[in-house]
Amino acid sequence: MNSRSLALPAAAAAAARRRLALPRLPLGLLLPAFVLGLAELLVRTGAVPANLLPAPSQVIETIGWLSTHGLGGHVLSSSLRVLVGFAAGAALGVLLGAAVALSRVTCAIVDPTLQALRAIPSLAWVPLLLLWFGIDETPKIVLIAIGAFFPVYMGALSGIGGVDRKLVEVGRLYRLGPVALVRRVLLPAALPSLMTGLRNGLGLAWMFMVAAELIAASRGLGYLLSDGRETSRADIVLAAIVLLAMLGKASDTGMRYLERRWLDWRDSFDAQGSR
Repeated sequence: MNSRSLALPAAAAAAARRRLALPRLPLGLLLPAFVLGLAELLVRTGAVPANLLPAPSQVIETIGWLSTHGLGGHVLSSSLRVLVGFAAGAALGVLLGAAVALSRVTCAIVDPTLQALRAIPSLAWVPLLLLWFGIDETPKIVLIAIGAFFPVYMGALSGIGGVDRKLVEVGRLYRLGPVALVRRVLLPAALPSLMTGLRNGLGLAWMFMVAAELIAASRGLGYLLSDGRETSRADIVLAAIVLLAMLGKASDTGMRYLERRWLDWRDSFDAQGSR
């Protein structure tokens, strides 16, 4: 059997994966399209009051109106808060997760406290952060960082702690130092769990951002949610929710792209494909 005959099944499998990946984007739009069409029908026929659930067409009109009344500034403010808070929380989560996973003493000292703090609801932090930092940007960034920290910490902890001992022993046989062992063995092996933690942390960063802006903010999508509630504008509330969903999906898609690039060495089953 020559190399050409071996390459044929691999090429056929790759072509089959490409064919299967083509219809996934339209299939992913089927459920949102059905829900939006049903909502539009229920509102237009009067089955649902328009003041409680505005028609999707009205929500689109509201987004267009908001785009001429400072919507870009709200989106930019929220996105920057998520970016800074997520970066800070994720960096701290990776560092602490690695330190706890690599040292039994550090694990015994640090991990019980962090596990207790992880159970605290997000809104419970808000009064304390407001007392400590006031109502400026600092408490919002800190709250977002708290939301991003724990999933990343758990991903790093479980990823590094779950590395096969045989891989570490092979690295030591090749006389790798501690830094080289972490860089060339532990981090690559822990990367799948770490990427899952980063994706979950990014999602929670958006959620904690909304919690922060609902409490004390004059700009941002969370502020739009609060403003729509206070003015009884359900269309503004839904417009902010739609924008949050779109931004969250866009950021998660970017993270999935990085995940595929960094983990392209894996030969694993992926039933989800490239969403």
